[in-house]
Amino acid sequence: MRRNVLIDAPSNLGLRPPAPGVVPGCYKLAGALREQGLLRRLGALEGGVVVPPRYGLGDWSEGDGDFHAPAIASYSARLARRVQGHVRSGDFPVVLGGDCSILLGAVLALRRLGRYGVAYLDGHGDFRHPDNTAVAGPVGAAAGEGVAQITGRGQAELTDIEGLRPYVRDEDVCLLGVRDADVDQPELAGLGISCTNVGGIRRHGPEAVAREALRHLQNSPLDGFWIHLDADVLDPTVMPAVDSPDPGGLFTEELRSLLAPLAASPRCVGVTVAIYDPDRDPDGSGAVLLADLLTDVFAQP
Repeated sequence: MRRNVLIDAPSNLGLRPPAPGVVPGCYKLAGALREQGLLRRLGALEGGVVVPPRYGLGDWSEGDGDFHAPAIASYSARLARRVQGHVRSGDFPVVLGGDCSILLGAVLALRRLGRYGVAYLDGHGDFRHPDNTAVAGPVGAAAGEGVAQITGRGQAELTDIEGLRPYVRDEDVCLLGVRDADVDQPELAGLGISCTNVGGIRRHGPEAVAREALRHLQNSPLDGFWIHLDADVLDPTVMPAVDSPDPGGLFTEELRSLLAPLAASPRCVGVTVAIYDPDRDPDGSGAVLLADLLTDVFAQP
């Protein structure tokens, strides 16, 4: 039986400041979920903290590429060492962010070990890169470029760490839960990157969509797959404490039904959890929701 290992990766380096001079609060995600007793509830081993560099844009300006790129690259390599050791040992890392750029550390670890896929649960396509800025907007914030970066699109400092680009092949990604109007969908479809939006999940049912994703991830010549969970996949009526609380997301039971079959697969090797911001959640209800969800889906029997 696999052992859960709880690892804190409280990096906010991939997000823009929510206001001038204000630091994104998602670095408090791990602490807020631990305060809900998540370590005990998951039956997890203590995996410690990978401490991120300091947040600070310095003299960065629009057009300079991704801000914090050197810091994110060095942090990703350190996080990868931690994740790699646990995956190699047969443990199941539950990595608490942080923003979505923490996924770079996880997929770098997996790329060192073999060929792995990613089930990417997010309200957005996260496919902004230098060749689609007319549609997706300017590059700069790595947290909005996750799918592009893990598939090798973007500045080499982040997409080609250790010369291992791409960390994940296009055909080994399943994007689940994007908003129906997400601007990245046409490009993703043209490239053959699997993407099922909220409308598709509701038409077919979350369990059926999860089964199809598993067929995709388990029938490929993969050594396993990773789950990335961005809290903004949820509708803001149930999870407003994110940086982009766009309407039209999944509801809690839909997400649970989508996530549970993926997590139960013996081919699933770990999960990153990102973007929940305790600073936007004064009553702590978002932390309760996420801790309950993670416990329901990932707790050891």
